[in-house]
Amino acid sequence: MRKGFLTLAAVGLLATGSMTACGDDSGSGDQAGGSDKTPKIGVILPDSKSSARWEGADRRFLEEAFKAAGVQYDIQNAQGDKSAFQTIADQMITNGVTALMIVNLDSGTGKAVLDKAKSQGVATIDYDRLTLGGSATYYVSFDNEVVGKLQGEGLSKCLTDKGAKNPVVAYLNGSPTDNNATLFKNGYDSVLKPKFDSKEYTKGPDQNVPEWDNAQAATIFEQMLTQTGGKIDGVLAANDGLGNAAISVLKKNKLNGKVPVTGQDATPQGLQNILAGDQCMTVYKAIKEEAKAASDLAIAVAKGEKKETGQVVKDPEGGRDVPSVLLTPKLIFKENVKDVIADGYVTKDEVCAGAYAKLCADAGIS
Repeated sequence: MRKGFLTLAAVGLLATGSMTACGDDSGSGDQAGGSDKTPKIGVILPDSKSSARWEGADRRFLEEAFKAAGVQYDIQNAQGDKSAFQTIADQMITNGVTALMIVNLDSGTGKAVLDKAKSQGVATIDYDRLTLGGSATYYVSFDNEVVGKLQGEGLSKCLTDKGAKNPVVAYLNGSPTDNNATLFKNGYDSVLKPKFDSKEYTKGPDQNVPEWDNAQAATIFEQMLTQTGGKIDGVLAANDGLGNAAISVLKKNKLNGKVPVTGQDATPQGLQNILAGDQCMTVYKAIKEEAKAASDLAIAVAKGEKKETGQVVKDPEGGRDVPSVLLTPKLIFKENVKDVIADGYVTKDEVCAGAYAKLCADAGIS
């Protein structure tokens, strides 16, 4: 990564000991921290539908980290199926994982998995999403209220740039079962609600999108546009997938590029929409850094070690202070799309193919 582009929110987090490679699958013996089990890490990703990041970035960066450390690992994807999520977890525990990292599908399912792992002496990490009422040993994510705040600030800037007067702003929120979606909304509400209260902006339709489903998002947004008689001047979409769903509807109504739309995740599609002028911004979360922080913790606890993170997050349901690592997100507009590519998160080939080649060149992407 480019030096200084993104830093951990607390300096000196996760000072790790030496990560000695363990033996093969059949090997066992005394490990760091006094455990007599061979370190093995299980990771359950949520799906490949809600965002391209899970398979395109998280899996890749976690695999690289585990391979470099020489530890055994098993990464699986529940593909949005709660029963499959629990089955995968049971299999991983039965197969001897000493650390389990999950991205929950909802807090109920996540809590059941975490509690079972804890009862079996398996250390656990909530990755990206906090499991409310859960028992994770650690939580690794971005400061998700800051993510939302950046979205609100980004939309406000785009509306100002367009000279919008008393704009009607619609919300396409994330899944109601995802605590991150709640945190994102807290963040963008902190920016936009004062504008609604002062009558500078008008609050338009406000809906959650179940399971971050992009097809449902398009249907919901089409209904919003009909409900308002086409009078929507800005769209706070909680991620790039939802943003693209709104853009697809705006295109059908020849409103794309006229109505600012937000996003998050800096996906290739989201970046292309920004370059084309159909999406006003995204939020870049350096998944490589998140995966590095999580894998460092997972490797340590899989060996029976304990780590100080220097941060905690309060679980609002369980009332527990969860030792945490929170990273800092970055606001991306057209003029700094190149930073995401330079950082190695996506490639130029992914973003600048075909009709986007000229747009990339115009944006200084070489």
